[in-house]
Amino acid sequence: MALFHFELVSPQRVVFSGEVDQVDVPGAEGDFGVLAGHAPLVATLRPGILTVFSGGNELKIVVLGGFAEVSDKGLTVLADIAESVEEIDRDMIARHISEMEERAAKMEPGSELDKLIARLDHFKQVNQHLIGTAMH
Repeated sequence: MALFHFELVSPQRVVFSGEVDQVDVPGAEGDFGVLAGHAPLVATLRPGILTVFSGGNELKIVVLGGFAEVSDKGLTVLADIAESVEEIDRDMIARHISEMEERAAKMEPGSELDKLIARLDHFKQVNQHLIGTAMH
């Protein structure tokens, strides 16, 4: 399989930089996989699990929003928060879920509530994945 350059950057640090086989990205419009030679693309991220495949290894990283850009130079992801599944602050995820649930309970029906519920669902999916990972 052909390799390409992947870089994952958060405001705090470069989380990953290197040659990889594939990266699966949690896009706001749906998950997508990137391989070498992928067409140029810019996408927003949703809270989810980004998976890096390299040399037969798999690395799972929690991302909580940001942007992805595929270009002829490879894939660059600028994430609001990016931590490995093992290092993510699970209490922070639980706090976000509680805060969003409280806000949603006070909102009037409409598109803003719909957006909040969609984001809440993404955080709950991340949390469910983290709970499942902790049980293994």
